[in-house]
Amino acid sequence: MTGTGEDTFHGWAVFGKGEPMTWTELPLKKFEEYDVELKVSHCGVCGSDVHVMDSGWGPTKYPCCVGHEIVGTVTRVGANVSKFQVGDRAGVGAQSGACLECSTCKSGNENLCSKTVGTYNAIWPCGDKSFGGYATKWRGHSHFVFKIPESMTNERCATMLCAGVTTYSPLKRYNVKPGDKVGVKGVGGLGSFAIMWAKAMGAHVVALSTSDRKREDAEKLGCSDYILLNDEEAFEKNAHTFTHIIDCAYAQNNDWKSLFKLLQPNANYILVGLPETPLNINAMALASKQVNLVGSMIGSPAMIEDMLDFAAQHDIHPWLNKYKMSDAPAAIQAFRDGKARYRIILEA
Repeated sequence: MTGTGEDTFHGWAVFGKGEPMTWTELPLKKFEEYDVELKVSHCGVCGSDVHVMDSGWGPTKYPCCVGHEIVGTVTRVGANVSKFQVGDRAGVGAQSGACLECSTCKSGNENLCSKTVGTYNAIWPCGDKSFGGYATKWRGHSHFVFKIPESMTNERCATMLCAGVTTYSPLKRYNVKPGDKVGVKGVGGLGSFAIMWAKAMGAHVVALSTSDRKREDAEKLGCSDYILLNDEEAFEKNAHTFTHIIDCAYAQNNDWKSLFKLLQPNANYILVGLPETPLNINAMALASKQVNLVGSMIGSPAMIEDMLDFAAQHDIHPWLNKYKMSDAPAAIQAFRDGKARYRIILEA
């Protein structure tokens, strides 16, 4: 499975909603002075990939090649790129571009720029489409590309670049620290990272789950307790004790009143699992505890750098299921079937 022309790549594309993934040749973006090109060695499978393939978050720009947890080797650098050399190991996450000129970008919040460019299913300023990492090559702006720490393998790093920073960023931003009690709702691809981060930050971590089947995994990941979402006695016992809850599952069917009751006044409820349907939130339950109900969108380049340093320092290792890049359709089916424990990685 190799690429062909200098300005093309081969990758797994979907040509329409409900259509199968097809290995095909597609164009790379125009190579510009701030760009780098990677030969892809690994790419993580993310829930976002499935949402976009299925047009779940709105109409997708087909054909679409997904994948935004990309790592590999730098094969080309633009004239104005100084932080990379050919041969460096590097990776890119869910964002590949921003204007870099607005007040949001200049304040270190590039991930919130109104002109952000997603790693796939977006349009570059030059007019070319962005394509992801279920592929042989990737090309894009070096500002959103990161060196992989020497102590970290490519496969270990890859899934941190979306799922990792999506959970690390809000826990860091809302100051999780020793003595805090953090609930992680949903022990899955995002939740597994949230548990590991919160534990490494010194918090007392509690899994909030719909069933008992992941109790042992949650303990191995770092949880000190495990509460079933339908256990009224446990909810009463733990009422008013949590400083944070990070919701890594889809929240459209949440019992908000019960969940907010777990929180201390002025505590933080963080949404990182993004459903395709609107939320129906109990406003009085929110107001009566003065809950800070917040969303979080991936992380800035500086936050990603901070996360990679933290992961290396604290020896964070995602739980991975590995598939060959040639078996990407099978990997996606395994994801749809709920078989990921807890991140799937594609390897060239």
